Amino acid sequence: MAGGLFALLDDVAAMAKLAAASVDDIGAAAGRASAKAAGVVVDDTAVTPQFLEGSAADRELPIIKKIAVGSLRNKLLFILPAALVLSEFAPWLLPILLIFGGTFLAYEGAEKIWLKVSGHDEQADEAEHQLTEQGGMTPEHEKATVAGAIRTDFILSAEIMVIALKEVVDSSPDAGFLARAAILIVVALFITLAVYGFVALLVKMDDIGVHLASKDSSSSQRIGHALVAGMPKVLAVISVVGTAAMLWVGGHILLISLDELSTSLSGTIADVLHAPYSWVHHLEEDVHHALGSVGAVAGWLTNTVLSAIVGLVVGAVVVAVMHVIPGRSGHGSGGAH
Repeated sequence: MAGGLFALLDDVAAMAKLAAASVDDIGAAAGRASAKAAGVVVDDTAVTPQFLEGSAADRELPIIKKIAVGSLRNKLLFILPAALVLSEFAPWLLPILLIFGGTFLAYEGAEKIWLKVSGHDEQADEAEHQLTEQGGMTPEHEKATVAGAIRTDFILSAEIMVIALKEVVDSSPDAGFLARAAILIVVALFITLAVYGFVALLVKMDDIGVHLASKDSSSSQRIGHALVAGMPKVLAVISVVGTAAMLWVGGHILLISLDELSTSLSGTIADVLHAPYSWVHHLEEDVHHALGSVGAVAGWLTNTVLSAIVGLVVGAVVVAVMHVIPGRSGHGSGGAH
């Protein structure tokens, strides 16, 4: 009887070790997958604060919470099941989905630049300033803003989850359906908490600054005044970084995905799809080998800059199709009348 009990305890201990190892494997795989999607995460983090412009201070955290819940719903209820089914039955569709997502990111980045250059961005700033003077968004405007943020998040979340899934498939090809699901659930939870937790901290920094400035301590007051004065500049820098990230990540996704798509094709089409990535990769390697100790960083920068240029070119074409050409056509029609 005692022998049977000890055997049972040994079996339980072995199962516990196996479960712990599985948890470690899932955590490690989720970490790798999250790191692979880091570029889009930076983009997501930089984009979100822009939806809060014009909102009252006491509504910022509730709005972030609503967007975060919507983001998690996007990832777990819609994107995750679709991505898992595709990876199981149509894995060849994953690079095609990434191409569409990369094109969207490139368009978003190029559109921000076009709005800035064309002056439309100033009109949006004026509208946000008026909202602030009126005491913030109306409930209807807030609802529309949250809905728009969740729609934008859907594209970014889809990119994050598909990139993470692709990393899981490439690094752990033997991982089963349930293992992939568990890894992606961890990725979804971790990235959503990280992004929206950081955004919440970021947008409340000025309030923290005001609180510190009201303290008796002179050092607290200095820090508080510095935070209040510095946060608008920080947000402006984050906006620029977000735009650059859209172009870089979008272009990089396009280069990688077109190359992967070329492996399933043959002939001239395969060569054309492979050529952009091949050229950028070889140039990166040449820079890496030519510059010795700083070669790795210089090579990465070369790849990043060229990817951003690709993103800008592709995004500019989409912006022309979506905004510039229709605008000129409408202007021309109006002139005819």
